[in-house]
Amino acid sequence: MKILFAYFFLWTWIGVANLENASSNNPTVFEIITFDDFEKMMADSSPKIKVYNFWATWCAPCVKEMPYFENVQAEDPSIELIFISMDDGRKPERVTNFIERRGVKAPVYLLNDVDYNKWIDKVDPSWSGAIPATLFIKPDGSKYFHEGEVDENELKSIIQKLK
Repeated sequence: MKILFAYFFLWTWIGVANLENASSNNPTVFEIITFDDFEKMMADSSPKIKVYNFWATWCAPCVKEMPYFENVQAEDPSIELIFISMDDGRKPERVTNFIERRGVKAPVYLLNDVDYNKWIDKVDPSWSGAIPATLFIKPDGSKYFHEGEVDENELKSIIQKLK
């Protein structure tokens, strides 16, 4: 009986240790932010091209293009990818569950500011508010905005033109 108890204890301990390691191996940042927070993020200087991809868990084209962004970031150290979720801020678990299920590695911020008309033009005056949408900010602070879905080759081409 003692051996059985010791075996059970060891098995449980190994399982907990593996869970802790699994969660520490996932470097994904997840944070709920306001538009003011996002404006500060945009203003922060970086030696890299910052790529802000606006998306939502319910947006099929957004979900389709996410792996392209992660692949390009993995291949190109000159870019810094940040996903900005437009999901309902009252239900952040939708986003966290999505991140875990899909194995998203880039930082994800849930933009919890429902007054879209107040801030969409501040991201880019040409933005209709449709997603997916992507804002590229070069190290010199100049911006390029793309509304709509991109494939991996198109994304690489945009980044190459911005270098």
